[in-house]
Amino acid sequence: MESINALAGNKEYWSDSKELLQRKQEADQFNYETFVKDKEKGRMPKQALGMEDFLTLLTKQLAYQDPMAPMEDKEFIAQMAQFSSLKQMDAMSQGISKLSGDFSRIADLLSGSEAASALGRSVELADGEATVQGVVRAVTRGTDPQIMVNGTYYSWSQVTKVFEE
Repeated sequence: MESINALAGNKEYWSDSKELLQRKQEADQFNYETFVKDKEKGRMPKQALGMEDFLTLLTKQLAYQDPMAPMEDKEFIAQMAQFSSLKQMDAMSQGISKLSGDFSRIADLLSGSEAASALGRSVELADGEATVQGVVRAVTRGTDPQIMVNGTYYSWSQVTKVFEE
């Protein structure tokens, strides 16, 4: 009972053992439903907390704080600073994801440009075990450019050599 009272921050908070037992049963029921039942259904608990989880915890903490010993300003400011840094990290993560997509599009454009620059040049490409040589007569656009060599379209990624004309 000492550890629970220490968590509450007030030794008089849990006034009788009946209330303590009721709170323990509620916590046990919550843990059972959250961790045991969800695993049986194939759901796993989250391994990391997000911004919404942080706000939920903060509002619950404020709502259920002991009115005789409210949260101190320093604690509240520290938690808001944590929330702010979490929000900034989330924004940075989204920016990095967007940048990754941009780099992918740039790579696709470069690949298409590279294929177009081979138009009219002799190339060597790998077609399975065989090696094909010929002049590029047409180029298609897209994320995987195609080149026409000897009347057949091949993927630009199959080209191993481009010869100067």
